[in-house]
Amino acid sequence: MTTTRMTRYDRSMLRVMNDRRGRPLYATAPRRRTVVAAHVALTVAVVALLAHFCLSRAEPTWAAVAGAVLLLPWMVATGAINGATRGLLELRERALDERQLAERSRVLARAHRLMTCLLAGSVAGLLAAGALDGDALRTYTAPALAAVLVAHWLMPLWVAGLTAQDEPAEDETAAL
Repeated sequence: MTTTRMTRYDRSMLRVMNDRRGRPLYATAPRRRTVVAAHVALTVAVVALLAHFCLSRAEPTWAAVAGAVLLLPWMVATGAINGATRGLLELRERALDERQLAERSRVLARAHRLMTCLLAGSVAGLLAAGALDGDALRTYTAPALAAVLVAHWLMPLWVAGLTAQDEPAEDETAAL
């Protein structure tokens, strides 16, 4: 195995991902679940608004503005999840230790299994819609594929946020 040294970028990102100032947002499992749920809800809202903006024949300007406004809390929630996981998915491999690399592998495997189930459900739903009404298949295929693509992109982040462990309390770390 070749050892590569961390670059200035790696050190900078490691510092950002381990910044504890946002810790109150994600210090406990219920708070992390709330942040992930908010992130999922914001993602659904932004994707729905952008789909409306792209597909609507009416005046869709309000959808674009609302989507842009929702991006700020979405980015804050993304940062909170990355902080809770200490950059598990954002940092390069050379910036992670063996425990973090193993955790990253577990998160990616679980996200892959969940995405397989989501894809199977999407295919079944589209086939059922097509069997009931031939036009429904043509109508719902593009939005369903866009939604599944976004879920595929964000599923590892959501899984990492939901499976992140609480940090040991200050007195526990002193005893170690």
